[in-house]
Amino acid sequence: MKRIAWMALPLLLVIHSQAQTVPVTPQYFDVVVYEATPGGIAAAIAAARLGDSVALIESQNHIGGMMTSGLGKSDIETKAAIGGLFLEFTKKVYQYYVDKYGANSENVKLSQNGYYYEPSVAEHVLDEMVRAESRIKLMKLRRLDQAIRTGNRLVAVRLMRLDNGKLEEISGGVFIDASYEGDLAAYSGVDYRLGRESRRETNELHAGVVYMDYETRAFLPGTTGEGDKRLPAYTYRLCLTDDPANSVILKTPPPDYDRTRYVGYIEDWKAGRMAPPKVMKEGAGYYGPTFNTVVRALSIAEIPNHKFDVNFNPRPLAFPFPEENYGYPEAGWNEREKIATRIRNMTLGLLYFLQNDSEIPEAQRQLARHYNLAKDEFTDNDNFPWQLYVREARRIVGTETLAEQDLLVGPKLGRTRVHADSISAGEFPIDSFPVRKHEPGHEVALEGYILMLDQLTHPYQIPYGVMVPKQLDGLLVPVAASATHVAFATIRLEPTWMALGQAAGTAAYLSLHNHVAVQKVDVDQLQRKLIEGGQLLTYFKDIDRSDPAFPALQYFGTKGFFPDYFARSKDPVTRQTAREWTTLALPEAKHVFEGTGPVRRSELGEALKAAGLSMALSDNDNEQLTRGEFCSILFAALAR
Repeated sequence: MKRIAWMALPLLLVIHSQAQTVPVTPQYFDVVVYEATPGGIAAAIAAARLGDSVALIESQNHIGGMMTSGLGKSDIETKAAIGGLFLEFTKKVYQYYVDKYGANSENVKLSQNGYYYEPSVAEHVLDEMVRAESRIKLMKLRRLDQAIRTGNRLVAVRLMRLDNGKLEEISGGVFIDASYEGDLAAYSGVDYRLGRESRRETNELHAGVVYMDYETRAFLPGTTGEGDKRLPAYTYRLCLTDDPANSVILKTPPPDYDRTRYVGYIEDWKAGRMAPPKVMKEGAGYYGPTFNTVVRALSIAEIPNHKFDVNFNPRPLAFPFPEENYGYPEAGWNEREKIATRIRNMTLGLLYFLQNDSEIPEAQRQLARHYNLAKDEFTDNDNFPWQLYVREARRIVGTETLAEQDLLVGPKLGRTRVHADSISAGEFPIDSFPVRKHEPGHEVALEGYILMLDQLTHPYQIPYGVMVPKQLDGLLVPVAASATHVAFATIRLEPTWMALGQAAGTAAYLSLHNHVAVQKVDVDQLQRKLIEGGQLLTYFKDIDRSDPAFPALQYFGTKGFFPDYFARSKDPVTRQTAREWTTLALPEAKHVFEGTGPVRRSELGEALKAAGLSMALSDNDNEQLTRGEFCSILFAALAR
């Protein structure tokens, strides 16, 4: 665990100052969001729609983080577990392609209902979503310079304008750190984790040093579970095209090009490590022609307009990116830029190597030359993404910490651990890039690579406390959230971060308008507002949003009503179940459902009355209730 040092003044704490001039006229906003990542955008929109004034601060000249900087496909395994503003985003993407190309066009098909998109389209949609909220003031090209505390509360930030070098001061009611690096939290003195916990510390099976066979998921020799400060490799996510008219061809290698960084890929190919997985899911985004070639160094998925989302395959032993990010999270701005530039050059170097190296068979070089930088993407950055793919950096120490145990269905259980303060469902399998380069003697997989534990990870609930610092008030951290390294490997997806951002923006509103610290936000009120905003708190396999009881089932799924992933909302509620549910929600009324026979509407009315709640029910008091109806009535009654 690390803690950023800060200097105490009598009442005012000024942290991480890098400038001498102090602005004299701060601007005030109800909610201040630092970094317009997808999570930050969701936080800003959520707070603005509830009526708060919002400053959305971005250090780049573009918003959207990875979603607008090359991450052209949304990694989701269970779409029914995702809702809220991310779902709104996908619908807008889909409609964009329908409006521009026609409902039956190939581009609409390739958009996969809005889950696949060109970076420029994602930026267009997110720009529109932000502009639609008049209460949001977007402030680009501002880099955090200082965090200012009064006592134990964050009250202001000072920003360096990157366009003119001037300082600005922004004060606010609640701040939201949506940066990938957790910078505002660290600048404010919040405790955070960095690196990997040990198996001894967290009792997580996949914690610490791990060598894993990515085909069988079995541990390999060398696995110790020891903790360290290593981080998953950072890369860039490219947008390439096979359209010659739209291609930018690398005619010369990038600075610092060294073919020896990549020549091991040829050995990987010869050894058969570029073959398809033994079990490959249908529609998993794999592009068949690259298998069994050196070009399988790239993971290529087709997106609209003859473009491809291109990731870097971490299975080959030659994968060069691990360890290049060492020191990045705690580095100064200049050092970070040097690291990002080095990784950028390594990325372009790999593409150049695949297309030009004479040791690669000509047919494979020709295949690699099909894919080039897209002329109409990242037009102000030499057609290269501006956002480094920071998969994991700091992780705050929150009032709650998500761990591997929260993501698994334990023995004799039917679902993952229930969190009464759940503010979002999560669904992506544990998946983490390697942390070390190839080591002699380890010839199956790189250390730290945990590939898609989809047989172990099940849709789960994320508690509110993961974004709430233990000590500091006035700050929420939905992106660099409180999780172990293993658990962070599943929440680190943009759809989940958007859900957490939406929760943070909503919680900020409730903190301000109820005049309570962020640690004291009424979770029931927060959950209800999130449900109103389309957020998913509890995943069920057998219902969707068309079910009239969907909101109630979402809520009571956080209260322990359902021991498995089935709501069975249309089934009659049994007397035993009614007793169990009232014991949890209305303990004063559990006696009402003693005895035998069906549960009648009149009995629920009696139970509500016994609990001091009154609610007008239908005239048919003798009607037998379904599970969904029971929950819906109880949900409405508890809101009064």
